[in-house]
Amino acid sequence: MAGAKKQQGFEASLGRLEEIVQSLENDDLTLEQSLKLFEEGVALAEACGKRLDEAEQKVVLLARGDGVPRQTPLEPGEAAEE
Repeated sequence: MAGAKKQQGFEASLGRLEEIVQSLENDDLTLEQSLKLFEEGVALAEACGKRLDEAEQKVVLLARGDGVPRQTPLEPGEAAEE
């Protein structure tokens, strides 16, 4: 199951993660069901974190100007690091 979740896009994985959190908070689940959902959620959180790290690295690479790597803020109005 975790392998199949890695194939999903970031938004789909994040949506499923939100469903899992909601189920764990609101549904009456058995211990086994809760553990299974928790395990799936941990795998999805790791996959989403990895995808975000990859996206951040790509932004840094794309922001290269004069051959010196720089980080460009993702928030508008923040000053770029020199």
